Amino acid sequence: MRVFFVFDIKKEFISLYYDTPRSLYRILKQIYYLEKDEIAYGTNIYFQIVKRVEKQRLDNFLFMRLHQDIPYSKRGHVHHFNNLYLNEVSQLIVKNSYIKISSEKDISSFFDILGDFDNNYFVCDFDNQDYFFLSNVKTLV
Repeated sequence: MRVFFVFDIKKEFISLYYDTPRSLYRILKQIYYLEKDEIAYGTNIYFQIVKRVEKQRLDNFLFMRLHQDIPYSKRGHVHHFNNLYLNEVSQLIVKNSYIKISSEKDISSFFDILGDFDNNYFVCDFDNQDYFFLSNVKTLV
């Protein structure tokens, strides 16, 4: 099971880190692993780099785009994609400051759909030390 955190990076940081995504990943990873007493400091740095997610707008976009697809379902605030033909089980949760995707595959079907919504997303899998800009996924698939 892979857990991806998707961040909406501000444009000035995209231009700064697009060619060196490892630097951006390392900053986000340090924030992710901060101690509880350093949360205020980490939050301040985090919101200098990352924009807030338009939660309601993105939830509506995902539902309208996928609600007629058979492998898709939504329960509460969790979007599920269960495609047996692709051997994929993924779930997506939209938070105010990030998007969390849990998937059985290395490349979730949600990536293509998120890319259609906004191409400035940066994806991190902190457990597997994997990171990439969502705009680069189409070249990988």
